[in-house]
Amino acid sequence: MGDVTPEPDAERQAAVHALESSFSELMTVFRRFVSEAAERVSPGMLPATFKTLSVVSRFGPLTLSALAERLSADKGFLSRAISDLEGMGLVTRTPDPNDRRSRLIAVTDLGRDRLSEARAPHESRLHEALADWSVDEIEHLSTMLHALAVGEVPGRR
Repeated sequence: MGDVTPEPDAERQAAVHALESSFSELMTVFRRFVSEAAERVSPGMLPATFKTLSVVSRFGPLTLSALAERLSADKGFLSRAISDLEGMGLVTRTPDPNDRRSRLIAVTDLGRDRLSEARAPHESRLHEALADWSVDEIEHLSTMLHALAVGEVPGRR
């Protein structure tokens, strides 16, 4: 009878399932990285607190409301996490010059240093994993992942 070519919808469904499986593998590796990095920043630090510190470092200074929106997280949890990070000297809270009722959260030099040290082993692993990839391939993957994350069709804006 020979090979039967799957219908396009079946091919698409199989491709999406394979992508989903690949993302699952990637997320498992990423969760392990975040847990290890949190431990390197401060033994016993929760991965969610590490993620909070990372987001403040990348997008800060920002208010608690802006942080909660960016992380889609509960303000109560974030307030406790920021208090913990502030107690460790990793972030500061200062009055927001645009709204005295709010405070701006920013990473300290110590926080930046600890993040850099915590990320270093993962960054070197990523460089090793991509060592045989061309710059074009890396840029293409970055473009594709961004398009997927924001719900765009790659190359169309």
